[in-house]
Amino acid sequence: MMDDLLTGYNFYSSGRDMEMITKIVDTLKDILEYDKKQPQPLFLKTTDSFIMNIARKVVEEKKKTFLIAITGESASGKTVFVDNTTKACVKDKNKKGYYTVVRQDDYYKDTSKELQEAGSYEELFKTGFSFDTPEAINLPLMREHLIALKNGKTVQSPNYDFVTCESKPDGEIKEPAKIILTEGLYVLHETVRDIMDVKVYVFTPLEVLKERWYKRAESRGKTGEAADLQFKDVNKTAQQYIRPTYQIADVIINGLVSQEYIVEITDKIFDSIKALF
Repeated sequence: MMDDLLTGYNFYSSGRDMEMITKIVDTLKDILEYDKKQPQPLFLKTTDSFIMNIARKVVEEKKKTFLIAITGESASGKTVFVDNTTKACVKDKNKKGYYTVVRQDDYYKDTSKELQEAGSYEELFKTGFSFDTPEAINLPLMREHLIALKNGKTVQSPNYDFVTCESKPDGEIKEPAKIILTEGLYVLHETVRDIMDVKVYVFTPLEVLKERWYKRAESRGKTGEAADLQFKDVNKTAQQYIRPTYQIADVIINGLVSQEYIVEITDKIFDSIKALF
């Protein structure tokens, strides 16, 4: 399969570019083989076409932006994966313009009024309100910001408070960069997925998800019946909206790997590719 893909690209790439693409493909395949041998591998599934597309973009589209979407169920480990991947993206903290992170959680719609009127999270959830559907997030604004970043423009994300449910416009300034990492429940939703260059799904077993989710819910002011009601909704909406995106992902990531190993394997990838240039 990989040989067929390489042959196909010969028609479109110069000899020097094709040589470099082949080297990157071989390097990535070696790293994936190393990963497979680990007790908890990071990569659960990749495709030959994904490896080829990464190599081609690195070589032929040097000045363009990589927009990488990382999704998965609530508490699957998306944020942990992104935070540790960025450690490997650039070791020189003074180097700017290499990566930017856009978090879907910043784009929740303001529902502070609804929460105040209900009086509590328990009562709000009893009305059928859900924080875990695409409608709870301002995906059109997020799409607008991601496209702007890809086009070299600076944006300002909203600032969302998970305790009061208030959204303010004075969030973090996001600068355009070579690599844009965006993570959240719905970054592979039909509203935004067509603009993504790489689609990543973080898979974590349900029992682990549940334990992580309840710990995080408590930190956000949701306990007891409120937490139980929301987790029931989380599981329902995941079945409807999130788990199906597993099928369209370019890469399936293991949500059980340690933070240290995420840094190790992403270091290997970035260092190996940089060494070829």
